[in-house]
Amino acid sequence: MRIYLQTPPDSGNAPRYHHLLLQKDLISGWNLIHEAGRQGSPGRVSKKHFDEREAGVAALINARDAQLKRGFRVVFVKGD
Repeated sequence: MRIYLQTPPDSGNAPRYHHLLLQKDLISGWNLIHEAGRQGSPGRVSKKHFDEREAGVAALINARDAQLKRGFRVVFVKGD
């Protein structure tokens, strides 16, 4: 599952983004990868491991909701 969020562009500044990706780990469990920054520049990346998919999905939804409250908008969603 992948969610990409972005702020509306304002004058003179590149929009900020948050990219949330939940993917299956090669060995076991699920990883939530969270990348954030400004368009056109390298962002910071963090990764959190979950043993169960449901826990990873819940964390992804919580991260999405936190950014929506900060004024970000969902640009696209891929996956179930």
